[in-house]
Amino acid sequence: MNFSKNILAQSITDLCYKKNIKNIVISPGSRNAPLVLGFNNNPFFKTYSVVDERVAAFFALGIAQQINEPVVLVCTSGSALLNYYPAISEAYFSNIPLVILSADRPKKFLNIGDGQTINQKNVFQKNIEYSVDLDQKDKSFFSLLGLRLDNQIKINKALNISITKQMPVHINVPFSEPLYDLTDSMLVHTTNILPKFNNSKVNRINSFTKKWQNSIKKIILIGVSSPGLLSKKSIDLLASDSSVLVLIENTSNVYHPFFCNKIDQLIAPLTDVELKDFKPEILITMGGMIISKKIKVIFRNNQPKEHWHIGCQKANDTFFCLTKHFKSSPDDIIARLYENFMDNTSDFNNRWTSVISKRKLKHEEYLSSLDYCDLKVFDIVLKSIPLKSMLQISNSSAIRYSQLFDIDNSINVFCNRGTSGIDGSTSTAIGASVTYNHNTVFITGDLSFFYDSNALWNDFIPVNFRIILINNRGGGIFKILTKDNNSEIFKKFFETKHQLSAKELCKMYGFEFYDSDDESNLKSMLSNFYKPSKKPRLLEVIIDRENNQDYLLNYFDFIK
Repeated sequence: MNFSKNILAQSITDLCYKKNIKNIVISPGSRNAPLVLGFNNNPFFKTYSVVDERVAAFFALGIAQQINEPVVLVCTSGSALLNYYPAISEAYFSNIPLVILSADRPKKFLNIGDGQTINQKNVFQKNIEYSVDLDQKDKSFFSLLGLRLDNQIKINKALNISITKQMPVHINVPFSEPLYDLTDSMLVHTTNILPKFNNSKVNRINSFTKKWQNSIKKIILIGVSSPGLLSKKSIDLLASDSSVLVLIENTSNVYHPFFCNKIDQLIAPLTDVELKDFKPEILITMGGMIISKKIKVIFRNNQPKEHWHIGCQKANDTFFCLTKHFKSSPDDIIARLYENFMDNTSDFNNRWTSVISKRKLKHEEYLSSLDYCDLKVFDIVLKSIPLKSMLQISNSSAIRYSQLFDIDNSINVFCNRGTSGIDGSTSTAIGASVTYNHNTVFITGDLSFFYDSNALWNDFIPVNFRIILINNRGGGIFKILTKDNNSEIFKKFFETKHQLSAKELCKMYGFEFYDSDDESNLKSMLSNFYKPSKKPRLLEVIIDRENNQDYLLNYFDFIK
């Protein structure tokens, strides 16, 4: 086996190998040649070549999102590194482990006018968990006594932080020429410092258990999370408590028929009197970001007496009233909260379950009366998705519409909610799809899709990858946010009206293309869309209605 002759490259690749970090996403360049050669000459590593660095970073994020293990990004020096920033910030706020390896010029070439050179040290600042610059020359053999800080210690620390904290880290690596030399032997001995996991357990919880069991109005709100956040035992315990209402979003990937999975449908029509009754004594949050803006407003204006967050990762004080963070697994804390549990026969859950049932009936009644529009399309599309699919959804209106509908509990749902940007959603979905054996379905809006169209410039897209593009010719969600939505300024700078179609992109990138512009055609297309194919497929759903926003706003009035 050949190795890069560069000592730093050998150290990095060997430590990645020893820590079982095997997925490497590489963008082309010259300064990063020692790393490119090092990773590609070792059959242990699975390497991906993605030209566009912004796409590459979101592609890597999609893989890491699914495997919950670090994925390595490799780029050349200069502005290439800056294109990683959107995905790195998403990874930082979503607790997704990425390892960024940026090649750099030696320090003497910085700020003298040399090509492809910027100030790369700590370039991501507060949106990265850990950053380190390696020394140009490997100064010393690793000391078991830890008396000297050398490159191997720095590399070990960075990789271990990404592994244990599930966060992005940045290693900046200066390379001197020659860059392409190979050798048939290792020139460095590396020592793998094993990561130390913080398996914290909460011991003193009796007072919280007593508060929990004595309270008669409690809400659990679960944000973005991977499948398996809660065990069946924990879910059943929560479902059996008459004083608990569990609010989930489709991105929570937690399911129970007694849980409320359409938060906005429940709370949007509430009166001031009903809001007082809805306000819990104790609110528990789990998982990450919450999609519903309405629930944030309600709990900020009607703060619960206590807000506890459960989870090993950071706790967001979303409602400005966080009182306790249990840094443990949700299953552990729930088991403790329900020790010797006797139900207090509260009517809190029953009252709100009754409201939820009425809302569902009004929901079906409203949809049955609708003309062809965004809301109708999402109803049809979400019902069509094959069981056991992975569903990726882009941000803005796509993810918000999806929260108003049931999605089968065999379908895992993901969305980039760390920063909630429209950039990179397609790239993330494609990265996630390379790890998944069943269908991956990606639902996206037009602005998000065309913004990230370079995502399709990718040799690794599975043939069972499906894109459903909801093209309503602009950023329709902005028409909901303001009444002044007919002016030329609004149409040009907010709604950004367009006449783009994905047809020619599909032809260029080898996708089978379908399109539909009415309800019967859409249902007909979907009946064949998911069947096995030799190429990935895209279905463009054209919706030209100017009053899409009215259908949505009227929806909340109707379900009252």
